[in-house]
Amino acid sequence: MITAPRERFLDVPSLMTIRNLELRAKVVVEGFWNGLHRSPYHGFSVEFTEYRQYTPGDDPRYLDWRLFARSDRYYIKKFEDETNLRCLLMVDQSRSMLFGSGSYSKNDYAHTLAATLAYFLFEQGDAVGLMAFHERIQEYLPVRNRPGHLRQIMLALEKPAAGKETNLALPLKRVSEMVRKRGMFVMISDFLTPLEEFASALRLLAASGNELLLFQVLDPAEVIFNLEKVTLFQDRENERELFIDPAQARGGYLARFNEHQLALRQIAQGLGAHYQLLRTDQLLQHALLEFLQRRV
Repeated sequence: MITAPRERFLDVPSLMTIRNLELRAKVVVEGFWNGLHRSPYHGFSVEFTEYRQYTPGDDPRYLDWRLFARSDRYYIKKFEDETNLRCLLMVDQSRSMLFGSGSYSKNDYAHTLAATLAYFLFEQGDAVGLMAFHERIQEYLPVRNRPGHLRQIMLALEKPAAGKETNLALPLKRVSEMVRKRGMFVMISDFLTPLEEFASALRLLAASGNELLLFQVLDPAEVIFNLEKVTLFQDRENERELFIDPAQARGGYLARFNEHQLALRQIAQGLGAHYQLLRTDQLLQHALLEFLQRRV
């Protein structure tokens, strides 16, 4: 696995103090490249735009054995029509994304992740679009690579979450209707919603030969449920309030949470989609590394 020195990266709380979203994304990307260039995989960052990972069925005559000797992975030379990626970022804007146990929310983290991926792709000459959604589609910017388009994406991502409920199936169904060219679709959400309709809608995109990446953004408190005192909880999506004793609720909560996580991973695995859980205290470079490894 490609790694880069952790000490060269800003921790997430420090990163979030950078108010300009595009500058925040630039800091993540440049820190990532600097770390990668200083790693044993120096040079890989240049070559990945010209190669893609070997998959069964590819002609083995196009394998690059020198690159295999350096990376211990099989790559083939890309053909001209494969060199530019088309990527649509789909970002959850529902109220559940406003939760944060620290100084920033899941929404802040998700927007930074989307901005980082958009900045990274534009730097590589790829085309990017954005769909922001909650119970309906809030904003849609088509997949493009032209002057000014990255700035439009950044401005859209700087808008606060405005929706109430989460509807994961809606953006996937609309994408299936609107986007005719195959490409990569990246959904960024907490995925804390019933998954049945989502699975059916995701299946439509997978059946069309698209590459699917799911980044689940969760606050550490949602993952480990480390609350200690009796607390008044409010559901941000339906505003229902409930007093909960964490000591009594922890076992049941974690059981249901783990069941939900297992179902989500199984959906992704069954459709050949890439899934990654990101806690909001994790460096953004982890997500960028996963994306890079899928990109090649």
